[in-house]
Amino acid sequence: MTSALSNNALEPQHVLITGGAGYIGSLLTGVLLNRGYSVTVVDDLLFGGESLLGYWHHPNFRFIKGDVCDSGVLRSTLNVQRATSIDAVVHLAAIVGFPACQAVGKQVAWRYNVEAAQHVFEAADAAGVKRFVLSSTYSNYGVGENGQPVTEESPLYPQSLYAETKIAAEEYLLRQAERSTCAPLVFRFATLFGISPRTRFDLIVNQFVLEALTKRELVIYQRGYSRSFVHVRDVVDGIILGLSAPEEKIRGEVYNLGSDDGNYTKDEIVALVQKHVDGLKVTHKDLSFGGEKRVGNWAWIATSRPTHLVRRVG
Repeated sequence: MTSALSNNALEPQHVLITGGAGYIGSLLTGVLLNRGYSVTVVDDLLFGGESLLGYWHHPNFRFIKGDVCDSGVLRSTLNVQRATSIDAVVHLAAIVGFPACQAVGKQVAWRYNVEAAQHVFEAADAAGVKRFVLSSTYSNYGVGENGQPVTEESPLYPQSLYAETKIAAEEYLLRQAERSTCAPLVFRFATLFGISPRTRFDLIVNQFVLEALTKRELVIYQRGYSRSFVHVRDVVDGIILGLSAPEEKIRGEVYNLGSDDGNYTKDEIVALVQKHVDGLKVTHKDLSFGGEKRVGNWAWIATSRPTHLVRRVG
């Protein structure tokens, strides 16, 4: 895997992951531990903590149960860890997706997705942490112009409360880049798929595979739309690349994290599932339902960087 980020960098030794029991965080934790990092996870275990049990007795793993909206939790965590010095924070804790944000309402979504990011960054900066990685989303691009692929320089057209909160968190961090000790980096993820210790089955590829294997039937709505996909392991690799890249390449930067080869229509995803599940019945229904629209109703992502951040997915 090559990238404009990977040039003569020193890797951090101790990483704090907020939301580390989640889909990305639980896998990132294991990969970092396997690569010799120390990892501290802060999570309120809203969805349980089974995803972290495999790391529980690892000598370089530490877990703290807490809500990232509580600024005292982060300050005390960083102060306790001063003896071993946290080098980087990966902020994954959030209310993810437009349905979840709509369900809790604007005030709660803003608290967890914007204010919490601010509190975590302020605590990290005050504690002398060197860099801060924010997980964001390509939903921020909304509906692109003329259905063309988007780059990091493309205008943002949020179509949901979720995207609005992520843009607000990004804007706050990028404003801090010029004066903070801690270097902020933003990754906008494409639509994820793949297995992790805490796999999400509300993501389209994972959902299709689960339903195909358990029900032997897929009911498909809204045919023909396209979306950009990226494997969760590629996202983890990209985050680690962001942790280890030279500071001048990441401070105050936004990177799309996906693959130029990862654009698929819904029908193409269904065809891929059919290849591997014998006797799968596919039913199409013409039914529209509410929700955010993205580029071409789903999103297409390109990157303006010299080389992509993740290896080809396909």
